[in-house]
Amino acid sequence: MVAVLQRVERSKVTVKGQEIALIGRGFNILLGVFKDDTQEDALKLVNKIVKFRVFSDECGKMNLNIQDIGGSALVVSQFTLAGNVKKGNRPSFTDAKEPKEAKELYLYFAKELSRYIEVKTGQFGALMSVEIVNDGPVTFILNSKEL
Repeated sequence: MVAVLQRVERSKVTVKGQEIALIGRGFNILLGVFKDDTQEDALKLVNKIVKFRVFSDECGKMNLNIQDIGGSALVVSQFTLAGNVKKGNRPSFTDAKEPKEAKELYLYFAKELSRYIEVKTGQFGALMSVEIVNDGPVTFILNSKEL
């Protein structure tokens, strides 16, 4: 499971012109689910994200985590993160988990993360417009297989 974690001032998701989710300061999380991902992968990411110290303290150093600042997260399904671009000029998505199972794992991840912070979600499988006001910019790529 891969999460593109972006520290944001605010972020929102719009579907068919309708705003469905909005957060202030916190993380926008683009989540890619792979064939071999399990609930254990989701929990690894959750545990890393809630403790990840990338918010500035009073001295301007990245020393605070999302709980310390009272931040929230907007979790958006991003199956293209499972795209393989090694061969040719068109990505292959054969490494992505099937949609039904991917949705279950995506929702599980959001539910587990919500045990620690406020979580909003995009709409799984929908064509979404995602507005991200990146704070910094600060962006990290977390892979559950490397944690």
